[in-house]
Amino acid sequence: MITGPSFEEMLHPQTIEPSLRAAAVAALDEDPLSPLNLYNITWRDPQDQVYHIVLPPELTGVAAPIVVLYGGRFPSGSHKVGAAYSVLLEEQLRGDVDPAAHTLVWPSTGNYGIGGAFIGCRMEYDSIVVLPEEMSQERFDLIARYGARVIRTAGSESNVKEIYDEVKRLRESDSKIRVLNQFEVMGNYRFHYHVTGNTLVELAAELAAAGIGDGRISAYVSAMGSAGAIAAGDRLKQVWPEHKIVGLEPIQCPTLFNNGYGAHEIQGIGDKHVTWIHNVFNMDALMAIDDRDALNGLRVLAEAAGRKVLIERFGLAEDMVAQLAETLGISGVCNIIGAIKTAKFYELSEKDVVATVATDAFERYLSVMQDLRTAGGALDEAGATAIIEGVFRRAGLDWIMEGGRAARERWHNLKYYTWVEQQGKSVAELDAQRDPAWWLGQQAQVAEIDKRLLAQRAANQAIERLNVRR
Repeated sequence: MITGPSFEEMLHPQTIEPSLRAAAVAALDEDPLSPLNLYNITWRDPQDQVYHIVLPPELTGVAAPIVVLYGGRFPSGSHKVGAAYSVLLEEQLRGDVDPAAHTLVWPSTGNYGIGGAFIGCRMEYDSIVVLPEEMSQERFDLIARYGARVIRTAGSESNVKEIYDEVKRLRESDSKIRVLNQFEVMGNYRFHYHVTGNTLVELAAELAAAGIGDGRISAYVSAMGSAGAIAAGDRLKQVWPEHKIVGLEPIQCPTLFNNGYGAHEIQGIGDKHVTWIHNVFNMDALMAIDDRDALNGLRVLAEAAGRKVLIERFGLAEDMVAQLAETLGISGVCNIIGAIKTAKFYELSEKDVVATVATDAFERYLSVMQDLRTAGGALDEAGATAIIEGVFRRAGLDWIMEGGRAARERWHNLKYYTWVEQQGKSVAELDAQRDPAWWLGQQAQVAEIDKRLLAQRAANQAIERLNVRR
């Protein structure tokens, strides 16, 4: 069976065997479909620098530095590939999946399915991605490129129930099916807790050495899709107990905010349920973001008039604008808006670093931006100025709920309707998540999984040496 890096190697790729690391780095651009790219699942570049941008205050309008980890340089173009790999690795090490015997099903609203197509096919599994039919065309194209099949379900981003229904049908129709559900499987949580979380811990020190912040991450902001990325906050709060974890969802589908529902256009978040892997008891605040703001914020970067205004009127450097235009997608813009609101809400200063993530990059949304231009015409400089001022610099303090005891209890109770009534979990399993020890136990499994992987690696090497002698 093909495997890749351990959790520790994803966090610190410089610990990968040097010749293997060099081959993987070369494959990232020269042979992007090679299984060697499994060893490029990391937040660090070939020079071991973290993929990040510190946003200029001319854009954000706040004193607190906002740092964005960007996932576009991961294999498959999104950090979701890390979650997909971790989920499959754990299943494989436990002996629950076998490429010679099983077909993998990846339920997704986009990036996880793309990551699953990439990972599953590189690890020689037959893979099926179940995806809503109204997602961007780029998503379907990438899944096909990576070698997986697609089943399209009704609806858009928030139609996860339809995905679950199709997955249930597949599981019942074929004993070879193995479902790797990002919303449920804790490998997704562990990737972000250990790899994303500890990357941010290390980045905080690197930023302080460069004169940015005081060595802490004061707040971490993440919209919830599967609620994998927000798990990084659990690690940050262990390092800095006063740290604030802020979750985001769309105004058009405010499930946790007020039991709301509806369709929206921030692809990758707001899936109309509370996921099993979301530790809601650690969330300090919940904010809702208008999908129009996220779309228009990306449009400023996508169109020439918007980029011109950012440079000439607001004073952003050309290379910064170019980098933002390349590395942000719709949910990345959503996270930035949420980070600005967080800095304002908690009255954070220049010492307080606010961290967030950009799941994917602009290339996933070319068709979405073209649809906006077709519907409303090209953006002019006046329109771009209004968006920059209204969406970013004047982001308000509306749609904010603090995570007190009653709110956290309500968020947790919402899990019942999906996971007990529909997906077969027991009430005892749901109640177990109230105990912090349950989450600590999930975190502790990182070391055991790495131990199993290294043992398998050693066994494979022993077999190879034996075969050579023969």
